[in-house]
This record gives sequence, C-alpha cells and structure tokens, in this order.
Amino acid sequence: MAPEPDDRRRTVTLKIPGELYDKLSELIKNTGFRSVTEFATWVLRDVAAGGKLDRSPPGLTEKEVEAVRQRLRALGYIE
Repeated sequence: MAPEPDDRRRTVTLKIPGELYDKLSELIKNTGFRSVTEFATWVLRDVAAGGKLDRSPPGLTEKEVEAVRQRLRALGYIE
C-alpha cells in the first residue's frame, strides 16, 4: 500500500551517538551538505535504493562517496 501524501512529508527523530554526529559534521564541511541531517538522509536514501541512487550528492566526488560507504561498512552501519 502506498503512503498517503502527508506521510511522505512526515519526519521522525533518529538518534545517533554524539561522537558519530560530530565526526559526520566534520566530514561534510565544504561538501555542499547543509547539515548532518541532510547528509544522513542522502546516505540512507542511497542505502535504501541499494547503493544505486542516480543523483550525485552536492559537492562529493564518486571517490568520496565510496570512501563514506566504506567507512559506514567498517562501522557496521551498512552491509
């Protein structure tokens, strides 16, 4: 069943360790991402799409994206 239009705009809180938040905040500096939330949303959409998201993240090269994926795998956040 497809979500109602209002459900797509709904937001929820996702809790992550403060240390991870701080590292991500440093990681995204000068990349075009405006916040850790924006970056995390982009990464999670990419993961949900099987790592085949068509649009490029703002300011990141494909090599940088792959480095982020490798780090997330190493930390156990994705397989």
